[in-house]
Amino acid sequence: MQQFANLDYAVFFSYFVVVLGIALWVSRKPKGHDRNADDFFLAGRALPWWVIGCSLIASNISTEQLIGMNGTAFESGIAVISYSWIGAAVAIIIVAKFFLPAFLEMKIYSMPEFLEKRFDRNVATTMGIFWLLVYVFVNLTSVLSLGAISLKTVLGIPILHGVILLAAVSAIYTIYGGLAAVAWTDFIQVGVLIAGGLMVTWFGLDAIGQGQGIVTGFCTLMEKAPEKFHTVLPATHDELPWTGVFFGGLWIAAISYWGCNQYIIQRALAAKSLKEAQNGLLFAAFLSLVVSIIIVLPGMIAYDLCAELITERDEAFPTLIRELIPVGWTGLIVAALVAAIVSSLNSMTNSAATIFTMDIYRNLFRSGASQRELVTVGRLASAAALIVAVSIAPTVADLGKIFKFIQEYSGFVFPGVLTIFLFGLFWKRATSRAALTVVLMTIPLSALYKFVFSWTGFLNRMMLAFLTLCVVLVVISLLSKPDEKDQQAVFTGDVSLKTTAIFNAGAVAV
Repeated sequence: MQQFANLDYAVFFSYFVVVLGIALWVSRKPKGHDRNADDFFLAGRALPWWVIGCSLIASNISTEQLIGMNGTAFESGIAVISYSWIGAAVAIIIVAKFFLPAFLEMKIYSMPEFLEKRFDRNVATTMGIFWLLVYVFVNLTSVLSLGAISLKTVLGIPILHGVILLAAVSAIYTIYGGLAAVAWTDFIQVGVLIAGGLMVTWFGLDAIGQGQGIVTGFCTLMEKAPEKFHTVLPATHDELPWTGVFFGGLWIAAISYWGCNQYIIQRALAAKSLKEAQNGLLFAAFLSLVVSIIIVLPGMIAYDLCAELITERDEAFPTLIRELIPVGWTGLIVAALVAAIVSSLNSMTNSAATIFTMDIYRNLFRSGASQRELVTVGRLASAAALIVAVSIAPTVADLGKIFKFIQEYSGFVFPGVLTIFLFGLFWKRATSRAALTVVLMTIPLSALYKFVFSWTGFLNRMMLAFLTLCVVLVVISLLSKPDEKDQQAVFTGDVSLKTTAIFNAGAVAV
């Protein structure tokens, strides 16, 4: 076991001093300019494509992937890479091509705002409340708990102390700087994150190959654990049934996550232009293919090298760090791990604050709120979200299999979200009454299917819920009379779906 040495501490703290310094610098208020809602929630709508792409991946690749997906790979093998290939790269291209043109044309702050413009305020507010619940009680708490598990495994920090530490680091510049601080530091953190993950993979494969190189190590791993290299698992598999992966719920989760999820799509909404946004998503799709290496292989390496040391599968990645990485490198890799945690916390916190401030507070309580008041409320909402998550995270850490927890319970909302967005974007006849019915049904229906169809994987149940809700929306829309707003279809010929030759070539390559 490698201990955290003085050099590791120096590397670790130096990294975060630099990142915090950059965050505070980009968040500074220009002379004579009060920070407004555009500045705080959408970085002044001025992000370039390369920052958007890096920020998307940094926000996505958190402990849910580094810890959770590697934990799944430790248990079930390489099949979980589908979440990175189908569930990220391909889904990102679809969103960039078909969703972004409408979103940027409407100049919205948030996903509930789109629903209000397409349907009505009831749909927007109800969906906004559901999103807040998922962000705070599922996403934020899960990221904090997995991060705390990692710090405990590597450094011996108690779970509660780890949760508080991570939330405090996130709060320092998220609450002050808003999206600009989050996005620009993500640009740095994604590089450290990928480098750290590749380093763990390199050292692990080299150890399996007994110093003969990573190619030898990879071939040895395939020979020693061939059962871990199946990408197609039985239809009855609890987490990764082939039916759910290739034809079912993975597509629902992926398109909903990348196309309708506030803390992901918010980067694209902050782009300089549609072209910059689409190129940023294309860049993110390529990065997701690279990242797929570091969110699957370490878990399989841990199965070969450290299985006897691991009591819970979510310990696989941090155990590799603790056991394999030499002094000096450990500090950088732990910094990368904490960077991934903090980056996602920042994104989720800022997005929860955006939805609360712009779609609940402004709409329901203070329609005439000033820009300064909106920024203040956004900061208070960020702090409140982190405090609630900190109070719950230690309990979630005791559950085990947290990646499954995130996917399954986020999947209670994904079917309804995707249904109303797809029909809202592409079917003019969809009505507000039908959309609101779908929103109210999605969680109870998903819970019912979990009880009735408990014998099949949650990805299969997610597809059943989606198909049911699609039928409900179509039937109610056809039976109900649309009002004037319902007929304001987003795609009426005013929004072009044409993309550049560079984007098209990149999409085909992905």
